[in-house]
Amino acid sequence: MFPRLAGLNAAYMAKQLADFNNGTRINAAMQPIASALSPADRQAMADYYAAMPVPVAAAAPAPAADSPGGLLARRGRWSKGVPACGQCHGPGGVGVGDAFPALAAQPAAYTAAQLHAWQAGTRRNDPIELMRHVAAQLSDSDIQSVADWFAAQPASLAATTTP
Repeated sequence: MFPRLAGLNAAYMAKQLADFNNGTRINAAMQPIASALSPADRQAMADYYAAMPVPVAAAAPAPAADSPGGLLARRGRWSKGVPACGQCHGPGGVGVGDAFPALAAQPAAYTAAQLHAWQAGTRRNDPIELMRHVAAQLSDSDIQSVADWFAAQPASLAATTTP
């Protein structure tokens, strides 16, 4: 399960590569790759992927906006202290800056795996431990439904508008 890298924020990707390099983020495949790269190489790699065109359309029909995943993504579950994903990750999950990556059009298996990693504490490189606290409040069903919802969203807000 691999993420969609095309069009992600370069600063976010450079940070992730640095975190793989320094052991802050653990992944058996990525750590040796990131460790073999200089800081300049990691930045060049991040810039390269950030400049790639973003996929225009989602691969699957989107679940309804009022589906469990759509509700978590758009409204959250405040009774459990879970904000809407879009509050940090932007409308439709298109990403915001270098701390909140795009969730839209990410493979569902990748997003689910990351949420489980936050939940288990095996991923710990988030600002102010936000994702660890959010993921701790999600059930396996919540994780799968929100991952499926984001996988079906367009990777770009431009893809949802018509001229």
